[in-house]
Amino acid sequence: MSHNEKKIINLRFNQDHSCFSCCMESGLRIYNVEPLVEKAHYDVDLMGSVAQCEMLHRTNLLAIISGGGRPRFANNTVLIFDDISKALVLDFTFVSPVKAVRMQRDRIIIATINQIHVFSFPSPAQRLLTIETRENPHGLCEITPMTSAEKQLLVFPGHKIGSIQLVDLGSTEIGTSSAPVTINAHQGELACLAVSQQGTMVATASTKGTLIRVWDTVKKALLVELRRGSDPATLYCINFSRDSEFLCCSSDKGTIHIFALKNTNLNKRSTFSKIGFLGNYIESQWALANFTVPPECACICAFASKNSVIAICIDGTFHKYVFNADGNCNRESFDQEEKIFVCKKYSGNMCNHINILHRKCILVEILYSFLDNNLNSST
Repeated sequence: MSHNEKKIINLRFNQDHSCFSCCMESGLRIYNVEPLVEKAHYDVDLMGSVAQCEMLHRTNLLAIISGGGRPRFANNTVLIFDDISKALVLDFTFVSPVKAVRMQRDRIIIATINQIHVFSFPSPAQRLLTIETRENPHGLCEITPMTSAEKQLLVFPGHKIGSIQLVDLGSTEIGTSSAPVTINAHQGELACLAVSQQGTMVATASTKGTLIRVWDTVKKALLVELRRGSDPATLYCINFSRDSEFLCCSSDKGTIHIFALKNTNLNKRSTFSKIGFLGNYIESQWALANFTVPPECACICAFASKNSVIAICIDGTFHKYVFNADGNCNRESFDQEEKIFVCKKYSGNMCNHINILHRKCILVEILYSFLDNNLNSST
């Protein structure tokens, strides 16, 4: 494989951070996180080069956006790929290029530069709602990850710079939804968003990248302000732990920061005289723990099992650290680029249980074969 073919275009976790997609010039790969195992491999002849991929939990359905140097499809189309039939089974085409796609078990959300489209999914795929937005070049939007959560939210930048809008997807029907709620989160443009698993909290960061603010989605109030650093930075990723007790973030500074949310006394403290749009003096809370990855190398981060955090970098490296309440952070796993690309593979279909919804072969609720006995048998 040439160097260009090995180039990673985009990385993204699934909804519970147990898997991640790796979009490449040479196609698409799907990996299990614990243990690190390649689960699926789609080459460039099948998919072309892939710019973005959204997984639907651990099912056989993948939402694909073409891009890179060898795209097979137009960038104004979202394609749904079914791993069972190894075929494209559905597509959504728009006038302008698609910037992002997010999926739930019953909805798909697609962002273009100035609109967000909400469709029922997968059967039938009907447009429920189109929301006009201010210019959103990166398609910034997030939804509640857990399908069973009571708060099913769609969060995206508001019309005012630095604001976010929250739409209740649970009340969305064809052509109607509840009125969006606006929170003035930052003074500058938004750069990063994250929604907790239950949809009860939203984390925001601006392009300045020094502060992360966590908001209560019920009361629409600020819960805590977390300081990543004093120097501006480009934030790549923010994620909550599954129980919402911790939050992690990555940036171009090459440091993964870990903050406590439930017991904020665990965070390091330093008082700054700060007068801003929130007013008053705010006590800054610094990271409980941190670890480093290659600087200026884009990466995503998320929580794994037993107080561990993983970081997956665009250079093909995989990092896993375990942290404790004292702020100690120790490396448990590190895999080089070659290990990511030639790591242990599972031989067989991605799925082990099938529910057929209709005759067009769009299949959902199909679990990947990630059970321990299957993993052990593949070693």
